[in-house]
Amino acid sequence: MMKHARTKISEARGPLWPRRLSAVLCFGIAITVSAVPAQAFEVFGLKLFEGDQADTIEVVDPLSYTVSIEVAGADPDAELRTELEAASQLVQGADSPVSGSIGLIQRANGDFEQLIAALYENARYAGEVRILLDGKPLADLPPDTDLRRSGPVPVRILVDPGKQFRFGDVTIRDTDGGTYAAAEQGLTTGQLAKSTVILNAEKVLVRDLEKNGHPFAQITGRDVVADHARGVLDISLQLEAGPIAPFGQTSVDGTESVNSDFVARMAGIPEGEQYDPAALTAAEKRLRSLEVFSSVNVRGSDSLSADGTVPVQVTVAERKHRFLGAGATYSSTDGGGLEAYWGHRNLFGRAEKLRIEASVSSLGETTDAKDMAWRGAMLFEKPGVIGPASKFTAKLEVEQENLDAYRRFSVEAAAGVSYELTPQQTVSAGVDVEYAKLTDSFNVDLETITVALPLEYVRDTRNNKLNPTTGTRLSLLVEPAYEINGGATFVKLRAEASAYRALDAEKKFVVAGRVAAGSIYGADLASIPANRRFYAGGGGSVRGYGYQDIGPLDANGSPTGGRSMLETSAELRIGITDTIGVVPFVDAGLVSSNEDFSGAEFKVGAGVGLRYQTPFGPLRVDVAVPLNKGANDPDYGIYAGIGQAF
Repeated sequence: MMKHARTKISEARGPLWPRRLSAVLCFGIAITVSAVPAQAFEVFGLKLFEGDQADTIEVVDPLSYTVSIEVAGADPDAELRTELEAASQLVQGADSPVSGSIGLIQRANGDFEQLIAALYENARYAGEVRILLDGKPLADLPPDTDLRRSGPVPVRILVDPGKQFRFGDVTIRDTDGGTYAAAEQGLTTGQLAKSTVILNAEKVLVRDLEKNGHPFAQITGRDVVADHARGVLDISLQLEAGPIAPFGQTSVDGTESVNSDFVARMAGIPEGEQYDPAALTAAEKRLRSLEVFSSVNVRGSDSLSADGTVPVQVTVAERKHRFLGAGATYSSTDGGGLEAYWGHRNLFGRAEKLRIEASVSSLGETTDAKDMAWRGAMLFEKPGVIGPASKFTAKLEVEQENLDAYRRFSVEAAAGVSYELTPQQTVSAGVDVEYAKLTDSFNVDLETITVALPLEYVRDTRNNKLNPTTGTRLSLLVEPAYEINGGATFVKLRAEASAYRALDAEKKFVVAGRVAAGSIYGADLASIPANRRFYAGGGGSVRGYGYQDIGPLDANGSPTGGRSMLETSAELRIGITDTIGVVPFVDAGLVSSNEDFSGAEFKVGAGVGLRYQTPFGPLRVDVAVPLNKGANDPDYGIYAGIGQAF
């Protein structure tokens, strides 16, 4: 028999659902674990650099148990059962023993709150949960109960879910007497009264006030009453907006070798600007992107300063600033390769980056130095040159290439500035000067000096750079150039767009597409340095064909490159497990010696790829075949890399 027709679930500012506490605790544990130095690195199930495992925690007085969840009702909700099992630590930890009887009792007590919270999340406010340990009700067991027996302790979780409640009368007011439309917050009369909907509505209400400059907005009153007779939940919420306030001074804590004034400036929160939580989030993201900190936290103060502003506190922890690395590769067609690099992330104390890198390939394939491919480069980057959203970059590079299309020795110097218009939009401009000695289809040992002025706009809304499931990316490049020795002036235009969309809530099926096009105007093909022409074919272009092999060929069958290019790709990225996926794909592209795409044939390739998810992005292996194979085209191509193809 129901004792009360109406039950008050929550009032004032007390906790509404205990499960919220669990989420906070779990997050804290995750942070603690991640801060411990890694002892092993695992790839494809193999552990590398595995350390001593003697520090494994052993359970004192281990006690095993079996557990079952019994949901009352003639036709229990299968989805509800799944959610109850997911919420139960008794179920999730059944394979691991607890520490004696007290450990089992503690785990069961925690489960009671979690299971009640799960019922609330399903709009069930009249449900009951009983837990029996060895047939004894949990509520009747004293803390020192001895549950040890010859076998595992049987645990039964008995759940009577009760009926689902719907929203009844919902009122939302602020302390000044203003009212809010409940339906706009998702609290619609007649809809299922899930606790998560109420919590989300509270978060949205507070967040909207914060966006309007109220740093201390909060829920000051919550009255939730369940009417069992009618099966409805009546809710009354009260908001306190608090004062509108501007940002105050930014203080920095935790710096060692990084200049703290520089950190405050790079946070980019202008003193006197109206409070906005988005500014704090953007500042934290910007400071993380400096790559000199292992952790960054940016938050507003819990109270106003004497001048009525909100002080900003930046707390950081520095990471190691010097790094080095080396690697080796091998290809059956290109031979062996070696690479090495050294870098410093904080050269002069303001997050300046210097990286020196070198590589050599074709080892074992040739002993002639002029046929080897090698590269050496010095890269420099300085953030904040014209404000927190800017970055200066410079490069000095010496390289030798020996490709099917051309042979090149070059010395190149480049410098430029990029500026972040918004978190999604960036513009950049620079100057590039290159000396090159080129041998291609038109020239032998031709010496060129090319000055280029690249201008680029990028709009990127992808949710993940290496493995996007939603969003788009658009890049537009305009690059005027002048080749001094030959007197050729030309302009290179290139546009590329890609889009990504998940077909299901779990994002196991993702459709991805890409299109790219470019043209060079102002000079004939032979006058344009070979390395600045357009090429297509290969792993980052049209799979199933050789690298740069699509387009015009000379009398010897070598690619000449072109003045215009068009590419398109489509993929269906299918997640088989959490770590393994397959990707069927189709690519197509053409390269024309003319600037208007004329006189060229589309080349189409298709295939399937394998993906293996790692913390640093998916490992990619693709196999493709050409669908309109030419005389010089391969029967198939195999491509590997890190990250998706586009």
